[in-house]
Amino acid sequence: MLSDLHTTRQRLRCGQTQASSEIERAIDAAQSTRCQHAFVQTTFDAARTTANAPDIEHLPLAGLAVSIKDLFDVAGQRTCAGSVVLRDSPPALRDSPAVARLRRSGAALMGRTHMVEFAFSGVGTNPHFATPANPHSIDLPLIPGGSSSGAAVSVASGAAFIGLGSDTGGSIRIPAALNGIVGFKSTARLVPTDGALPLSTTLDTVCAMTRSVRDAILAHELLAQRQVTRSAAPLGAYRLAVASTLMQDDLDATVATAWQRTLATLRRAGARIEEVNLTEISQLQSMQATGSFAAAESYAWHRSLLEQKGDAYDPRVASRIRRGASMSAYDYLTLLRERQRWISRMTAALQGFDAVLSPTVPIVAPPIAELAPGTQRDAAFLRVNALLLRNPSVVNMFDGCALSLPCQGPDELPVGLMIWAGALRDDTVLNLAIQIEQIL
Repeated sequence: MLSDLHTTRQRLRCGQTQASSEIERAIDAAQSTRCQHAFVQTTFDAARTTANAPDIEHLPLAGLAVSIKDLFDVAGQRTCAGSVVLRDSPPALRDSPAVARLRRSGAALMGRTHMVEFAFSGVGTNPHFATPANPHSIDLPLIPGGSSSGAAVSVASGAAFIGLGSDTGGSIRIPAALNGIVGFKSTARLVPTDGALPLSTTLDTVCAMTRSVRDAILAHELLAQRQVTRSAAPLGAYRLAVASTLMQDDLDATVATAWQRTLATLRRAGARIEEVNLTEISQLQSMQATGSFAAAESYAWHRSLLEQKGDAYDPRVASRIRRGASMSAYDYLTLLRERQRWISRMTAALQGFDAVLSPTVPIVAPPIAELAPGTQRDAAFLRVNALLLRNPSVVNMFDGCALSLPCQGPDELPVGLMIWAGALRDDTVLNLAIQIEQIL
């Protein structure tokens, strides 16, 4: 079992290991079969230099391995966002704020990770680059989830303690669930998105994946430059909701078993869990009937590039971006207004609850071969992509925060439990997740 960042830092403090040794372990993991194709660019020598820097062990990340999604500016590197369209763009002049904060905290940057082109899918495939397989199944390669696919594989395989990524409709929590790790989506406004290529300026969130909840708290504190307020309240002090509308539909057998077992385990541990209709969730589809934020806002950014280099895009991504062309200014402004009204209705419906529990995604990872690029697989791809995005995207529209943590049994494929709440309830979600992780 892989150690988390906190355990490794403790071993560093006790003299049981050195940052330079840990970086070599991470590099070995990054070059292993389990991590194949997770990185589109590696910077191992730079990581070694950081790990060997004087007094690095006194910084929060202590010279330990961190991976960066190919969405973020890193000084001197090209930000291609998983696309060949931007391969001739000039290198970034400076680090994005998220990267800069991790670097100042002692992160040893291992390289740029694979992602869905322009972050526009939850599956994790990309026709321009080989797809990294889920480390939990090598014999039958399974999807890693997206769009932060390589980030998840780097953490799950041992090549990074923190995988920096983004979450617009689930791009952190989906791969975290499918790879059996922790993914925390903070309230969007808490971490600057500057220096990260946008998908939806309304919904984009800069956040990370880790191997434990306590590591997720540290990563969030560094990225958001804020201190999480810890609580000693017992699990029974929280009132938890389970949404009966939509979010428990179409669960496959593995997820259904893990979900029911998890609820039973938490109830035995004293959790107060109540079923709530939350019919507001079913209103999201009609609200976005004329278009979504991702389509409209990505089309505004990509319009000129599509006209010049549209043939070089992943066709599945290009078609989703082009949907924004038909969305009028009236439709877009109406969606902005309706979202705020919907958030108010959701907040009222959840009044008195501290957080909501749901399966992160309703299925375990399917084989890559069933969803790989190719028109004959498009229908299957669209079906799986919709299933993966369905539950996490509710939280993005709610302007909320959420954490996915593993809840599968020892012989099961990874399943994620999502703990979520409204805006700026991050500390409640994180404190709850610490307790639930220990119980599970």
